[in-house]
Amino acid sequence: MRPRNNAGLRHLFGVFFLLCLFSVGVYAETSIAILDFELNDVTLAPRIPAEIARTAGIKAMLEGELKRAGYKIISVDLNTQHEANGGFGYLFDHDDIAAELAKKVGANYILVGRLHKPSFLFAYIMGHLVRTNDGYLMGNYISETKGGDKKLTLKGVESLAVKIDNDLDKIYLPPPPSKKIGLSDSSERQ
Repeated sequence: MRPRNNAGLRHLFGVFFLLCLFSVGVYAETSIAILDFELNDVTLAPRIPAEIARTAGIKAMLEGELKRAGYKIISVDLNTQHEANGGFGYLFDHDDIAAELAKKVGANYILVGRLHKPSFLFAYIMGHLVRTNDGYLMGNYISETKGGDKKLTLKGVESLAVKIDNDLDKIYLPPPPSKKIGLSDSSERQ
């Protein structure tokens, strides 16, 4: 008895093996280093403590949103960031230097952010997403926020996360809006 030549079965296993290799590459984690956001406050009373605190909280909010979506967040300590930064706005304006910083910390991408506040009524959460391997500016993002309330800032950060994800893996789903249903005083009396 002669064994059968199962060329078809070998071909099927070869295709299956290649698909497995491809799927591992597709589902590899995308890593992002997020720098501390800079405050560019050009109002008549710049750098009030509330705005400094708001700006300091944006990085943590964005890291939380992108972690929840499945991105790997790479930590950059403040001293390393300051060493790479030539002054206010330097990394925001120099994608190549930001990419070098991202290479040092082992991230695929780096987000350099700024809170631009031209008025007491609104502010812009801005971000530059830079690809590490070639210093290419993947996205220049702006999300407008009205007022300084933490909930509104979070909505601006969620909007920024959606924009970042649209240029990367398209896996982020922002949380649904909260629905608070309450009765007014007049409807309770009826």
